[in-house]
Amino acid sequence: MRTTRPRAFLVDAYGTLVYTDFRAHRDVLPAMAGIPADVMYAEFGRLGPVLSTGQISMPDAITQVLRAGGAQPRPGLVRDIVDKLRELLLISGRLFDDALPFLADLRARGIAIAIVSNCDENTRDLLVKLGVAALADTMILSCEVGVEKPAARIYADALSALGVTADDAMFVDDNASYCAGGVALGIRTVQIVRGDGDGNGAGIAVVRSLAEVAAML
Repeated sequence: MRTTRPRAFLVDAYGTLVYTDFRAHRDVLPAMAGIPADVMYAEFGRLGPVLSTGQISMPDAITQVLRAGGAQPRPGLVRDIVDKLRELLLISGRLFDDALPFLADLRARGIAIAIVSNCDENTRDLLVKLGVAALADTMILSCEVGVEKPAARIYADALSALGVTADDAMFVDDNASYCAGGVALGIRTVQIVRGDGDGNGAGIAVVRSLAEVAAML
């Protein structure tokens, strides 16, 4: 069992550092689009994988969503919805109380940080606004690198960007399958479970807060 302190940390964003209240999205966006909410979110769900790997842009996704709902994708309407999506994310995205203290503690210890997130093109702006980007050495975002967790390449990209090997790194994420992806590469991995739940049950260490992760160092 490895006991040396990691030289680098791979840290998930959503569910680990950041949470988002999507109620405003559900209330505002279908009304703007003029289509039923269930149609809008079913189409967003279908497009999610290609949005989060950067295969289509947000304007292209909105165009497809409008067409799926029988609405005309007028350029002005598409632009307005794209702008509203970004605005709502920046308004509704919030940090868990332990997020910035955890990242600052890692930096104080000289541990390099990569934020590794499955996300769309608005996430970088959110992480900058919330102060996460300023504490990270790099941000490996699926929409920018073209691959999502738990695919091996996204973890490998993060390790490469930090100049470390899997043996030198530690990974924390709230999603069990993403944690398993880190374990498969030989990265020491911790699953954070906020609130109820018992974690993955697969032998990966489970914590309830980022302070517990820091206490492992």
